[in-house]
Amino acid sequence: MMQIIVAGRALNALPAFIKAIEENNTRVMGVDNGKDAIRAVSEENFDLLIADESLGDMSGIRLIENVISRNPMLNCAVVSSLPPDEFHEASEGLGILMPLPIKPGQEEADALMNHLKKIQSFKVGS
Repeated sequence: MMQIIVAGRALNALPAFIKAIEENNTRVMGVDNGKDAIRAVSEENFDLLIADESLGDMSGIRLIENVISRNPMLNCAVVSSLPPDEFHEASEGLGILMPLPIKPGQEEADALMNHLKKIQSFKVGS
């Protein structure tokens, strides 16, 4: 079973997105802010961190920077309203799987989970 942590109140309020992720034999844990996300990923092993654009105490990109400095193998995705070029510039070097739109739904959840499964199949085959 995969374990995913979702950081951000807005993401937790998107039931279609969360439900689509959970349908992939996945346990989803939600936290409201960056501090709680950092604590959780320090205490448990997660396959993926999904961060909202703004977490109240930090940005989603700032959270990912912090988390991957501690665990560079953690897969991450982030909600972003930035245009593609600006997103690329802001997230360069962080290895973010994919940006998500402000209100992700079933389609984005399916794409994200398919991408994650491909990456995990490479790890298993190594």
